Amino acid sequence: MPTPTSLELDVDGHAADLCAFIDASPTPFHAVQEAARRLTDAGFTELAERDAWPREPGRYFVRREGTIAAWSTAAAAGASTGPATGFRVLGGHTDSPNLRIKPNADVRTLGWDQLGVEVYGGPLITTWLDRDLGLAGRVAVRDADEPTGVRMCLVQVSEPLLRVAHLAIHLDRSIADEGVRLNPQQHLAPIWGATGGAPTLAEYLAGLLDVEPNDVLAHDLMMFDLTPSGRLGHARDLIAAPRLDNQATCYAGVRALIDADTAMAGGGSHIPLLVLFDHEEIGSMTNRGGFSEFLPGLLERVVLTQGGDREDLHRALADSLVCSADMAHATHPNYTERHEPSHRIAVNAGPVLKVNVKGRYASDAPGAAAFALACEQAGVPLQRFVVRSDMPCGSTIGPMTAALTGVVTVDVGAPMLSMHSARELCGVADPAMYVAALTAMLAPAAV
Repeated sequence: MPTPTSLELDVDGHAADLCAFIDASPTPFHAVQEAARRLTDAGFTELAERDAWPREPGRYFVRREGTIAAWSTAAAAGASTGPATGFRVLGGHTDSPNLRIKPNADVRTLGWDQLGVEVYGGPLITTWLDRDLGLAGRVAVRDADEPTGVRMCLVQVSEPLLRVAHLAIHLDRSIADEGVRLNPQQHLAPIWGATGGAPTLAEYLAGLLDVEPNDVLAHDLMMFDLTPSGRLGHARDLIAAPRLDNQATCYAGVRALIDADTAMAGGGSHIPLLVLFDHEEIGSMTNRGGFSEFLPGLLERVVLTQGGDREDLHRALADSLVCSADMAHATHPNYTERHEPSHRIAVNAGPVLKVNVKGRYASDAPGAAAFALACEQAGVPLQRFVVRSDMPCGSTIGPMTAALTGVVTVDVGAPMLSMHSARELCGVADPAMYVAALTAMLAPAAV
């Protein structure tokens, strides 16, 4: 497999660590918890949005439900620009397409115990059929000891609990010629028993959390594939896992921020900052999505904690760069006609720069050049992706972040197949190269 020539990368270590991160993160809330754990272990301190933030240089992070941001002002504390020091921002998202549980979820049909679900984002629905599925998310329970009267609890049932059963081909012969046609209201309710007398979901959750059923006030629950992440292929040169889009970036971003902060210990010219948003897969227009005020407000607060003002904020933004990192499409060997022939993308061949002249990606020449230099600094190869001219293009948090902040933005990713499937595929060398390139982007070498 292609490997960097100027840098020895721990390919096996990063592959195993990525799998561990994904398996610990069945939901955005768990991904934020896992990222927070790793940041804390690396010496970062958690702040609360409602508190006054310290003015001392340091390493910090803050959460907003399924969104997390972390930054370090330690290395750049002595920068000549003072509170107008620019940022190097790495952005991604914690959510993935899946099936989520409805508020009134209990369904009983002909003696089958089922749960009602909604489709979240744009999953490849057929890949969710006939899989052993777990249940995870967060539950709001009544708690008089909490200031709000509510306690939020993470739950994760990592055992075969649910299954969306496929219709036998004998009962619909058209499947062979026309493919599977699924009505999300009728055909996606998972089965979780055949007793006809299952507990209500509230009763089941109450049992997990050791509370009374009427104390279960609300929930954000989703199903997840139980097959562990792992390597495959005759040379074990591939990784099969759920939620590579975009938890591969969550993993790489956390590692890159920690590594960049270490690399900048002798002094840095920019403030490295990581932000991982929730709700990218449904348009980002929520209190914690990429269209929210979370990042602009965060950048302002960081400048203020350094003794700056609005003038310093605008000066800092003018000297900043945003790298929107999301997974990228590798060229599929069975569907080569779906790809731009002059921009073939391979796994195990380096990070991907994504370009679209309609603005679906935010990359332009300044940002593209900055990421190319980062890949050179990291000693990893760079690939360039463009969608076919006769096909529509997906998008990322990049364009909205560029519009909200006015900062030069570049869209990048790591190559993969089966995007939005319940099980996705990437190269085993790609996580290590992705981390190396993003680290260099956050901690650019002096020119």
